[in-house]
Amino acid sequence: FGSRRSGPSDIVTPYSQVFCGVEEMAERYMITRDAVVEGAAVPEKVQLKLARNAALAEEKQKAVAAKKKDLEEQRASLKKRTQEYEKEYADHEKKLIDLRREAKLGGNFFVEPEAKLLFVIRIKGIIKMAPKPRKVLQLLRLRQLHNGVFLKVNKPIL
Repeated sequence: FGSRRSGPSDIVTPYSQVFCGVEEMAERYMITRDAVVEGAAVPEKVQLKLARNAALAEEKQKAVAAKKKDLEEQRASLKKRTQEYEKEYADHEKKLIDLRREAKLGGNFFVEPEAKLLFVIRIKGIIKMAPKPRKVLQLLRLRQLHNGVFLKVNKPIL
């Protein structure tokens, strides 16, 4: 059972990191800008590196601009959707207030709408628990203490 030293071959990189496209290029990665003095003899490998870096910089600039545009569009759509939801909630509240006032003017009672959703939390352990409540907790997927589930309100649940 000897000790094995870990080398570079032991490093596992995710598939997405190995084969990432231009659209996934992050802004934070810097592409080096190498300046060459005019008239100086430049080796072929350095010229190839300069050309590659220039192409990568151009691709990165396009990818960053496209990503920025997508984020702006996404933010605008989220803002629009949020405003629609806020309007919907305000209209619902206004409708409830109108119904309460109408009932009060007519001398009637207004029955508040009941919740449509429940959040059930398990707060008691299984020791000294009867079989039926234990089975109910099992069916509600409440196997551990302090677990919780959302339930839609219907006749069997109540």
